[in-house]
Amino acid sequence: MEKEEINARRIKEADYIISTHATIRETAKKFGVNKSTVHFDVRMCLKGIDPEKAEQVDQVLKENSRDKHIRGGMATKAKFAQMKKI
Repeated sequence: MEKEEINARRIKEADYIISTHATIRETAKKFGVNKSTVHFDVRMCLKGIDPEKAEQVDQVLKENSRDKHIRGGMATKAKFAQMKKI
């Protein structure tokens, strides 16, 4: 893959995270790449490509990090609700 293609993917990942407030995991699934790749792309490389967009992504990811315990609790609740039905 050429550097221009990789940078274009990084921008698309960033745009997706900003517009949907997606997590790293959701973004990786959407773009068919590893979570580590997305993390590296938007946390490290994006700063050199588009610092303003990197800051926006950082804010979304911080928000997601603050809320992850809530999503985990909801997933656990749904799991046990499903187990009761069986």
